[in-house]
Amino acid sequence: MSLQVSNKKLLIDIQCIPCITYIKLLIDYPEWVFDIFLYHEKKSYSNRYYVAGPNGTILLSIPLEKGKRQRTREKDVLIDQRENWQARQWKTLVSAYRRSPWFEYYEDELRMFFEKPYRFLLDWNLDWLQWMSQVLGFTQPFQLTDHFVSPEEAIEYADYRHKIEPPPASISDPGIRYRQVFEERTGFLPDLSIFDLICCEGKHAAKILRSEPSR
Repeated sequence: MSLQVSNKKLLIDIQCIPCITYIKLLIDYPEWVFDIFLYHEKKSYSNRYYVAGPNGTILLSIPLEKGKRQRTREKDVLIDQRENWQARQWKTLVSAYRRSPWFEYYEDELRMFFEKPYRFLLDWNLDWLQWMSQVLGFTQPFQLTDHFVSPEEAIEYADYRHKIEPPPASISDPGIRYRQVFEERTGFLPDLSIFDLICCEGKHAAKILRSEPSR
């Protein structure tokens, strides 16, 4: 079983449909604090997530206004609505997961994310956090910072801000194993978005997350 590693609050950046390593970290802490005054980092998990496809890992990213030139606090990052990204991503997810055991069960709830208009990236990420917490049965309280937490202040927390990054910057395998849709074709793909685990394992996902990792 996953053991709580600290009585400190977890201080962390907020992800877009978080990866499994990130979710495993959340489980271990009694309270979460999301620093929304961090500067948005290019190619971070804040606006991208990975899912499984028939030919391997698929990267999906949310287009942002100002793109690569953007230097903005996470709370102020704007989504570029000139691109029809929600319809395209939903089509990709339906194609990849329609044969998964639990996709149909959650389909109506999931579709809402791709039909609701979003202006701020933070709103999208918070909606996913709340839905994921409900599905997985997480009860930890969380809060958003009202300022950037300085290194001196961060001593009071377990500080994991920008420590979980997408490949190739960081390659992680949390050791969680479950049956994936295209596993016979691609082999097991570790540390995908929690979207993958929920579609494949549904109500059993929380138990799998809390199990001892297998290597």
